[in-house]
Formats: sequence, C-alpha cells, structure tokens
Amino acid sequence: MIANENKATTTAKSRQARDTAASGVLPSHRAPKPTATHPATSPPKATTKPPSKKPTTQPSKPPSTEPTSPTGPTVPTADEGDAGPAFAGPCSGVVIKPGDDAQSIVSAKPAGTTFCFAAGLHRISDTIRPKANMTLASAARAVLTGSVPLTGWTKSGSAWVVRGALPAAYGASGQCEDNVSNICHLREQLFLDGAHLTRVGNTSKVAPGTFYADYGANAIYLGDDPAGHSVEMSKTSTAIESGSTGVEVRGLTIEHFASAPQAGALVSGPAWKVAANDVRWNHAVGVMLVKANNTKVEKNLIRDNGQLGLGQYSSADATVTRNVISSNNTDGFWIADWESGGIKSTRSSGTVSGNLIKANRGVGMWADVADDGRVISSNQIIGNSADGIRYEISRKGTIENNTITNNGFGTGRGSGTSLWDGGGININTSSGVTVRGNVVKGNVNGIAIQSRTRGTGPWGTYLLRDISVTGNTIEMTGGTQSTGIVKNSGAEVPDGEVVFSGNKYVLDVLGAKRFSMFGAKLTADGWQKAGLDLVGSFLAN
Repeated sequence: MIANENKATTTAKSRQARDTAASGVLPSHRAPKPTATHPATSPPKATTKPPSKKPTTQPSKPPSTEPTSPTGPTVPTADEGDAGPAFAGPCSGVVIKPGDDAQSIVSAKPAGTTFCFAAGLHRISDTIRPKANMTLASAARAVLTGSVPLTGWTKSGSAWVVRGALPAAYGASGQCEDNVSNICHLREQLFLDGAHLTRVGNTSKVAPGTFYADYGANAIYLGDDPAGHSVEMSKTSTAIESGSTGVEVRGLTIEHFASAPQAGALVSGPAWKVAANDVRWNHAVGVMLVKANNTKVEKNLIRDNGQLGLGQYSSADATVTRNVISSNNTDGFWIADWESGGIKSTRSSGTVSGNLIKANRGVGMWADVADDGRVISSNQIIGNSADGIRYEISRKGTIENNTITNNGFGTGRGSGTSLWDGGGININTSSGVTVRGNVVKGNVNGIAIQSRTRGTGPWGTYLLRDISVTGNTIEMTGGTQSTGIVKNSGAEVPDGEVVFSGNKYVLDVLGAKRFSMFGAKLTADGWQKAGLDLVGSFLAN
C-alpha cells in the first residue's frame, strides 16, 4: 500500500543520505549526532534579540503583553475508561453473524448500507472493502480477528512443532530494535489463549512464552505445551480498507491482523469516522489514514499493536480526538528513530487533541516530513520511550496545552540523554512552530530545539526558523535534563529565529546548568545572558 515510499532498511551508514532525500512515508530522519560548534567555556551567540536589561535568575512578573497561556480551546483529555466499544451506541441494519463471509455480504449491498456485526468472533479471511457512506458497526462488541487456529502439534525436543501453516518467505522491511536477528518485519504472530507470544530468532531460543517461525521449512516451534490450550496465528493482513468516502467504523474490536510494516489493520479513506473501536494486537499499525482527508478518529482504544498505534499519510484536516493510544510497538521495531510508538504523521495536517498517549515504545506523537499546520493540543503524553512530541522537518505547527511527563527514557539502540536525543518536546529543523502553555515535567530533557542539515522538501530547504516557546512550565530536576538549542555544521540559526519567553522553569537548584546553547552548558543566569527568556521565571524545586 505505501511500500513505494518505505524508508531504507540500512542504518547509520545510509542515514545522512536519507536525511537529504526526505522522501519516505512516515520516515525517521535523525542525522548523526554532531559535535558542538561553540566551546562550552565561551558565551554562546544569542538567537534572540539582545537583552534590553540586565537579567537575573528571578526576574519580575512578565508584562501583560507577553503570551503566557494558550489561546486555543482546551479539550478534555481521554482516560482509559473513556474510549472503546462501550461508547459505540446502537446499531440497526444488515446483520452479519459469526461464520458469515463479511466481505461477500458487504460487497453485495449498495453504498450507504449499515451493517451490524453480531456478538462473537468473526474470522476475516478477506479484507472488507466498504462502499461510500457505508457503516460497519457493532452494538455487541463483536470481535473481528485475522487469526486462524493452529492444531496438530507434535513434540520436538523441549518444544512443540506444527508444519504447513506459514506463507512463503518474503522480504524484510522496516527497522528493528534488534538489527542483528532483524525479525520485527515478520508478520505472523502467535497467541496462546489470547496472550501475545514473543518471537525469537532460532530454535535454540525457544522457551515458555516464545515461538520461532522457520519460513524456509514451513515450521512453527512453540515453547509451551499446547495441549488444552488455544493457539492462534495472525494470517489476514487487513480487516477493513477502502478508498471510498464517508465510511463509518464503530464499536468493533479489531485484532490479530498480520499487517506489513507501515500498513494498518484498519485503513481509512477520506471523510471516514472511526469511533469507539478497540484496535489491538495487530502486527504493524493499528489504524492507518491514507489519503484520508477530513477523517475523524474518536474515542478508540488503540493499543498493543506491533509497530505503531496510528499512522497518517497524505491526509489533510484529519482529527484525532479523545483516543487512548497505549503500549504500542510490541513486536520490536526500532524505538529511538523509526516509526514505532504512539502516532506518526507525514505530509498531513489536522488536529491531535484530548488523547491519552501512554507507554508506547517509541515517540508519543511524531509529525515528520512536510506536515503542515498540525495542531497538537490538550493531550496527556506519558511514559513513552522516546520523545513525548517530535515535530520534524515540518512547518506551521502549534503545540499547546499538553501535559508531557516521563518520556524519553528508552535505553536501546540510538537512545541517549543529550539534546540531540530529544526530550519532552523536540522541534527538529521545522519552521513556524509555536510551543505554548504546556507542562513538560520529568522527561529525559525539557524542550530540545534542533537545527540540522536536512535537504529540501515541498517548500524548499528545511530550516529551523520562527520558533516561539512561551508560557510553558518546564521542570528539570534530575539526571542530565536540560532545555536548549543545538545545531550541526551548516545549519546556522539566525538571530531572533528561536524565542523563549515567559516560561516557568522548575530546577533542582538555581545554579544548576540545566540549559544548553550550541554546546555551552548554562545556568539560568547564563540562559538569560544569552538572550533567552528575559521575562521567564526560575524556581528551585
């Protein structure tokens, strides 16, 4: 579906070339970490207008002309109990029962028909392709599964084996956290009594809770005795996909689909409404928006998917509101710098608001490669392994009124603690971005502003320009936490292009060097002397 723009699977050797090209779908474009271009022992050059008064570490209250709060509306943030099929409402239409061929029934009816899935387990062997203005719904929490039962197990050493269930071997795509065994791209997952099992790379590693799939020999090895248990393998790639307009998908549980990396179990077209579903335990992306202008994704549970919770590609004015997007990237995709985690958006626009984005193994919310006019507001973004929010080679973004806590503490390949590694909010080589009214607390870093050489995009050369950081509360009280600006060679930042103003900083001690500018570590006093946040406040915790 979107493999034609898939990111190259090589790592550091080709990363710089990918940065220059900047042409992938939902790609990751982190350049190698450059060294500081200014020595830490000399005062850095200011990136704002020179101070008009002598700064102090405890300045007076900002004047009323300084922006200290967001101007947009506040959207209530979802909680775990506020989303999912319980909120689907009634359904009246053509009934689809467990055991029916859902796609055949849907294809036989005219556009605009409503289908109501009855309670129970619906095995989907062919992707359902709705016509314009159709509704696929359930008031009874129907489960659509892409898995098939596996039977006929025999003992093989300390494991059990079944043969003949796998497809022919296929090529690798995506980037794995473990780039040696490199098995995250394999789509067929196993579930024992509904519990997701961990894939291992060879038979010697098979143990309870794990399995190994040998595609060449068409054999699956299981570490648990399957006697008396249900063992299922995900097989069908996609539950629902269509380019038709105005489809509604509501109240369904969609699980165990063997989607390819960067592809979704549910793939939306334009002006869809995807509401009150539970999309879980699919191999790659839970919900994928592709050329899905004006689509609304509301009150869904999107959790435990193998790569990413929600992806958005080439979709304008989509709204993602009051969803719970949690614990995604269960199948081992690269945490620090590939499209794993909560939400990833590319070449798109719209609003992401009022969501709980929690405990994803990757970036919480990532706008990357030519997102334009993205609004990220009123979300709770908690405990994700990489940045809470990353806004990368995009423009005209508004990041406001979010609570962003305890993100960025992944310890795998490419993770780190410097400003090059990101923080609660990471602005990377983007323009026209406003960051205001957020609470940024306890992340690996506070706010990281990065200027890199990133090639060209639809508006010309990607540059770090016109960045405004105002009215935020930024707490940095432990470890190596800092807030600041970094750049690599050739990615100069003209004076006045990055403005910090009216923020409140909570520090362990006022003399701590919790700020950084082009490699120079600064105290609060040094931050202001460098021309940053002359009307900010600095408080000891």
